[in-house]
Amino acid sequence: MDKQNNTLHQLSQMYGLQTAYRDAGGQRRPASTESLLAALQTLGASLAKPTDVPGALRQRRLEQWQRCCEPVTVAWEDRPIQIGLRLPVRLSNSRANCRLEMESGEIREWFCDLAMLPPMEETTVEGVNYQVKQIPLPGRAPLGYHQCTIAMPGLTCQTMLIAAPQKAYLPPKEAAERLWGVFIPLYALRSEHSWAAGDVADLGHLLSWTQSLGGSIVGTLPLLAAFLDEPFSPSPYSPASRLFWNEFYLDITAAPELKLCTEAQNLLNSADFQEELAALRQSPYVDYRRGMVAKRRILELLAQCCTSLPDRAAELHSWASAHPAAQDYARFRATMEKKHMVWPQWPVQMRNGTLQPGDYKPSDEQYHLYVQWLAQEQLQALSCQARRRGAGLYLDLPLGVHQVGYDVWREQQAFALEAQCGAPPDQLNASGQNWEFPPLHPEGIRQQGYRYYISTLRHHMQHAGILRLDHIMGLHRLFWIPRGLTAQDGVYVKYRAEEFYAILALESHRHRTLLVGEDLGTVPPAVRASMSRHKLYRMHILPFELGRLNRRGPNLPPARSLAALNTHDMPPFAAYWQQENRRSRLGLSRFLFRQDWLPTPIAHPGQVLKGCLQHLAASRARIMLVNLEDLWLETAPQNVPGTTKEYPNWQRKARHDIEDFTRLPGVLSTLRSINLLRKRKIGRKFN
Repeated sequence: MDKQNNTLHQLSQMYGLQTAYRDAGGQRRPASTESLLAALQTLGASLAKPTDVPGALRQRRLEQWQRCCEPVTVAWEDRPIQIGLRLPVRLSNSRANCRLEMESGEIREWFCDLAMLPPMEETTVEGVNYQVKQIPLPGRAPLGYHQCTIAMPGLTCQTMLIAAPQKAYLPPKEAAERLWGVFIPLYALRSEHSWAAGDVADLGHLLSWTQSLGGSIVGTLPLLAAFLDEPFSPSPYSPASRLFWNEFYLDITAAPELKLCTEAQNLLNSADFQEELAALRQSPYVDYRRGMVAKRRILELLAQCCTSLPDRAAELHSWASAHPAAQDYARFRATMEKKHMVWPQWPVQMRNGTLQPGDYKPSDEQYHLYVQWLAQEQLQALSCQARRRGAGLYLDLPLGVHQVGYDVWREQQAFALEAQCGAPPDQLNASGQNWEFPPLHPEGIRQQGYRYYISTLRHHMQHAGILRLDHIMGLHRLFWIPRGLTAQDGVYVKYRAEEFYAILALESHRHRTLLVGEDLGTVPPAVRASMSRHKLYRMHILPFELGRLNRRGPNLPPARSLAALNTHDMPPFAAYWQQENRRSRLGLSRFLFRQDWLPTPIAHPGQVLKGCLQHLAASRARIMLVNLEDLWLETAPQNVPGTTKEYPNWQRKARHDIEDFTRLPGVLSTLRSINLLRKRKIGRKFN
């Protein structure tokens, strides 16, 4: 490696860039000079061309040593707390005044004689001698987010202290209870009363039915706010915000205002409106635009009526006062609708986060505020129903957010706006993948004390008994595609994984939410080691194990895992079985026959499906999810990764209404057999 490249690689490593990675086939893929330079610029390095690298390297090194302490410090509850300081030697023997402000408001203050602390490291930067010293904190800090301030003569530094349990929340009765439930995208859940798609009431109906069979979990895809007009983006994995809900899934008939709003009742009962609902209900695909137009017509009338109902208006006002971000979000959406343009096209002042009353219509603001309040009410009622008789709702936190969404506008410091996330080329996608949403900025989120990330977790955990974390590898590294480059030219950027895990562990305990990390595909060993150390559950998807099929059969699910036959990005089981090669099918069938899950070694797909589900149900996996569509041997996928217009992703409704499939004998018998196997006691613990 020549000197210029060596300097570039040093600078890249100081910014957390991987200068090479191993692809899915195990080949080493070095990052190009162009890619590294572009990623460095996105991260804030002062350079424009290769000759700027030496100066940028000196500047970065100076910045790091002039930063007295890291903006975030993790304090695991079972370890002594120490805060690292980088100090000019002239201060290394001074007296430090230390102040710890607890999350509760309690204050602790003490003095530390730095001369009594041995230097952990020494160096000289730009003619100044520095030392690293570790300041111990007396006693233990209570779990939470605290602010520590350390003042010395002429220098003051601060760090956010995350005092967290080492392990994420683990439900009680780990040795005895193995949970099971069903999964279906809410938009695909049809019922006799639903409009364009399933709604919260349908999810409640499904939950009650599942609980009646002995299950305790209902899972679905993200239910987050979406752009269903202009821009149009119905994908649950590219939401308009990860902090607010999608009013498309509201059960309008349950809104208290409907009983008191004559105008809304008249519209709802009109022949034309009922004809529109019938057409939306009968379509085999979800028409998001038409469905949202219909719902909004009613919801706007309900929002207006709410202002004239003293009790409800007071409740809404109280909720809005306690949730100022909801009003901010409502104004953002109302401004987009008035200006008919996305926020990067707004005037500078508005782009930078300042909105004035004339920028939006008050009625649109009122609508968006009202629907978020209503969504919160309905999901809260549903989550209470779920937690009363089991683990609760299984919700999904997507990795990213739409590039012109509310979160990116409001939290611009938290995002790398000149890059997008994706995946490198592999056997299935020779050009790689661009997911078209900006990654979190690894230093930007630390400077704001992970405020945005914590808010996204709390938004979900208030309702979720189990939370799936999309692309768990993103806590460690993400594949960045700098603006102007393709996915083939992307670069991996590292994050402070332990800080993420500390936040996850702390919030999961506060909300009693079990965490499942999506760890499928090519996963570096360090990721699963961290998941194990912090007690995050893995995903065990049976078809992924069949590639390693041996004479003893597929690998058994780990106890601390969620077991299933597929994910939303995979074909249903019947389609998978058709596509799988004969050798794999025969090997699995013989294994299931030896385990008494099949009556004969050669069986039809329905028997194999039931055998596979029983195999997973009998395992030690703490959680098991059943894709409802597998139970009637559906072959059409919900999503085909890498496609846009080629396939109707996120649109296909289930073949059967909930009123129908809840009475199908085959569905009932399969789920009852799963329940019996799940209730059977086993001797090994889960944690």
